[in-house]
Amino acid sequence: MAKFMGQVRGGKVTFDPDRVVMCGGATGAQDTLAFCLADPGDAYLVPTPYYPAFDRDCCWRSGVKLLPIECHSSNNFTLTREALVSAYDGARRQGVRVRGILITNPSNPLGTTMDRGTLAMLAAFATERRVHLICDEIYAGSVFAKPGFVSIAEVIERGDAPGCNRDLVHIAYSLSKDFGLPGFRVGIVYSYNDDVVACARKMSSFGLVSSQTQHFLAMMLADAEFMARFLAESARRLAARHDRFVAGLREVGIACLPGNAGLFSWMDLRGMLREKTHDAELELWRVIVHRVKLNVSPGTSFHCNEPGWFRVCYANMDDDTMEVALDRIRRFVRQHQHSKAKAERWAATRPLRLSLPRRGATTASHLAISSPLALLSPQSPMVHAS
Repeated sequence: MAKFMGQVRGGKVTFDPDRVVMCGGATGAQDTLAFCLADPGDAYLVPTPYYPAFDRDCCWRSGVKLLPIECHSSNNFTLTREALVSAYDGARRQGVRVRGILITNPSNPLGTTMDRGTLAMLAAFATERRVHLICDEIYAGSVFAKPGFVSIAEVIERGDAPGCNRDLVHIAYSLSKDFGLPGFRVGIVYSYNDDVVACARKMSSFGLVSSQTQHFLAMMLADAEFMARFLAESARRLAARHDRFVAGLREVGIACLPGNAGLFSWMDLRGMLREKTHDAELELWRVIVHRVKLNVSPGTSFHCNEPGWFRVCYANMDDDTMEVALDRIRRFVRQHQHSKAKAERWAATRPLRLSLPRRGATTASHLAISSPLALLSPQSPMVHAS
């Protein structure tokens, strides 16, 4: 596993097998790290949007609180030091002890990678404030375009964060995503802290990887030639699927956040919301799921503070199925655009009518708006859809 972790990161860094702790999947790895690093009521700071199951992995048993570092679409949801400091200071004002910063790199749900400068900033901040830095790198082998992936291990080993305290840096990894093996339950904790390694190794007794699974995976991972071919072919297919999906959405004016990693895209449907609220986002999501018959995830579930973003997974189906999904999205968007344009044309020919009560009338003044725009909802394009 240590050799493979180096291989998947382009051979730019080596890993010490004595620091690898096997766990029952990435969920087990995060749960183990939370147990080792924090007490109930302590907090992790997490950039938004973030993987929803962190609320389970880090909180259910260990009692850790997850506090958002608010990121915004104006800079493609890039994490900044200003946002990090604001979240940290806000937690302190509430009397909450911050024990760590939890990131996913590559990001789920954004499908982007963090640059070297951001990682160095995080390592320096963690050292400065004496908090742990937990890097979930579960999609490290699913990067398909530039810029390439930079691991926190590479930043540490190359000295990109001078004076960084290595004891505060930890990595979670798994074979679930890069190899499509979630059912094998193979997770990894890699820590530069001897005490964390010792504690995690003891706690791993509660979530062991079976001997049969370890034997099978050891043989597979030891075949460096096969692994190199697999990673290259996976990247090629992911790039082709991503490009086709994004281009298909672009045909109807739907954009996605520029991505270079992962199994999904972060789709922008803000223009289709009835209003800019999370309730309107969930209303649109229900239409997409129940009427358009597509399984997408609303940004609200990822704690995104801007309504209208959706994660769409495109790597868990064959080409024909993806074309069916794309066709459904395009038909839905075109129907919405047609209904909206028709309503706007109708409104342009029907000016607003202001009706006021006659002198002496007892009823209150009122404004009557003769426009279907006031009633336009995400359901309207789907009235005649199958």
